Amino acid sequence: MDSYNLDRIGFIGLGIMGKPMVRNLLKAGYAVTVYNRSRPAMDELATDGAIVADSIAHLAQNVDVIITCVSDSPDVDSIVFSENGILSSVLSGMLFIDMSTIAAATSRKIFQALQTKGVSALDAPVSGGDIGAQQGTLSIMVGGEKSAFDRALSILQAMGKNIVHIGEAGAGQITKACNQIVVAMTVQGVAEALILAKKSGVDGAKVRDALLGGFAQSKVMEVHGQKMLDRNFNPGFKLDLFRKDMNIVLQTAMQEKISLPGSANAAEQMNALQAQGKGELDFISVLTLYEMLAGMI
Repeated sequence: MDSYNLDRIGFIGLGIMGKPMVRNLLKAGYAVTVYNRSRPAMDELATDGAIVADSIAHLAQNVDVIITCVSDSPDVDSIVFSENGILSSVLSGMLFIDMSTIAAATSRKIFQALQTKGVSALDAPVSGGDIGAQQGTLSIMVGGEKSAFDRALSILQAMGKNIVHIGEAGAGQITKACNQIVVAMTVQGVAEALILAKKSGVDGAKVRDALLGGFAQSKVMEVHGQKMLDRNFNPGFKLDLFRKDMNIVLQTAMQEKISLPGSANAAEQMNALQAQGKGELDFISVLTLYEMLAGMI
């Protein structure tokens, strides 16, 4: 593969996560070209110093590294394989980093396709929500060749703190699926605990403070527990996207022929919330489901 300095980054997907990630890359001194389906986010980042691309192909022709952070497997698939996608524009030696949460099978397909072009591909999904994206403290779990990971590390360090090379292509996405299992079930546990406290006439804020000092302590209890107490359901991570992630979890479990009853239960709770029109809220809105079951609303 030809050698690239990797100073010019193209970033596709400027949502709740992507926009602050771009800002952190700009702060780190990288030249960042951006592309998004809607114009306002691009214009906003242009005021911060980003270069705006007219198309995916235009972006791919003018950068050394391409990063994607979009919603689902079909979105990444289209970015890579569509008629004017990056596969038709990349050059040998470039680096592709997908930071979306998608199916591991899609990541492996992209890895193999880009290899034929001499392009290294990494699947590098993240955890940490919008706060982690803003603060540059994301946990980044990476699949792909170790040599590509080493080339990408300084770029990833501009966006995250806990950066782990997991293994071969797709391993990052499997790790993210594991992450979502733990987060979904922990959010459920925190919601149940706070409902029990409130229904029993006990101060939920003091319960949270006490639990933060013991084995029940977690980032979910710290951050989302407070948001539940504040009834702040503004999306750091939309329920609709979390439900998509749990679909990946359950599909992977089916492929591996294993039972994940806790994950299935969490997914059913998400279905109930979506049926109530709460898909645009944060998943911590599961609190309202428990309130309803407890006769509190």
